[in-house]
Amino acid sequence: MQYDPIKRSLGTIFNKTPFLRKLFYQLLDLLLLRTWHIKRNLKKWAKENCGTKAILDAGSGFGQYTYYMARKNVNWNILGIDVKEEQIADCNNFFKRIRFSNVHFEKGDLTKLDFKAIFDLILCVDVMEHIEEDVLVFKNYYEALKEGGMALISTPSDQGGSDADHEHLHDEDSGISGFIDEHVRDGYNIDELKQKLLLAGFKKTEIYYEYGIPGNISWKLSMKYPIQLLNISQLFFILLPFYYLITFPICLILNKIDVTKTHKTGTGLIAKAWK
Repeated sequence: MQYDPIKRSLGTIFNKTPFLRKLFYQLLDLLLLRTWHIKRNLKKWAKENCGTKAILDAGSGFGQYTYYMARKNVNWNILGIDVKEEQIADCNNFFKRIRFSNVHFEKGDLTKLDFKAIFDLILCVDVMEHIEEDVLVFKNYYEALKEGGMALISTPSDQGGSDADHEHLHDEDSGISGFIDEHVRDGYNIDELKQKLLLAGFKKTEIYYEYGIPGNISWKLSMKYPIQLLNISQLFFILLPFYYLITFPICLILNKIDVTKTHKTGTGLIAKAWK
């Protein structure tokens, strides 16, 4: 299942004007459950950390979370790092057009970060599942944080987070691949992720499941099924508004339940680690 081509198609449509791009961000904020979890933790962090802060958006992608943070507090200076040069140019252009002066994007490899005690917060959303040398990246995050700084990470768990059968995840000959076939691992379990963060030097961690039963249903309705249809034919773009008219209220309720409830298991993990 190819995810990036769909993202590029949507990006092309919503990137025509700053208004459409902002609208796209708002739609993602509502539909993507991980955004609900991330925003909840960012709000909590903001209450405990006043004043001017330096933030690294590690794997900034389309700039969705950078936009949210830059709007939330003009005293937050945010650096977005991504390995894709076209994403960097696109984000720098967009944020320049909307006159956000507290944001900058640079191309970079997270395995080669060389920052020393610069950032108060590092945000890393749906990135670690793409990186083989994960402990090295965690060590780089640790070095980049100021004393007392926090890394906030969202990543798939090993409870089906990559929506893939392990035997076929990278088997091109089988003709079967995961929903997001760029992943290098199926996901983390809590103990594994905790041990890797401690190995990297972090003193304290807090890790919990997201995408429990309600969140997993919401994700299938809001993301998986529509993208499956769009992979068949982009003509399904015409039907999307009618599809979401029916499913959108259901997804909002399911997302709310997932964020407020503690889950014994789930297909995603939220990890917080302090230096």
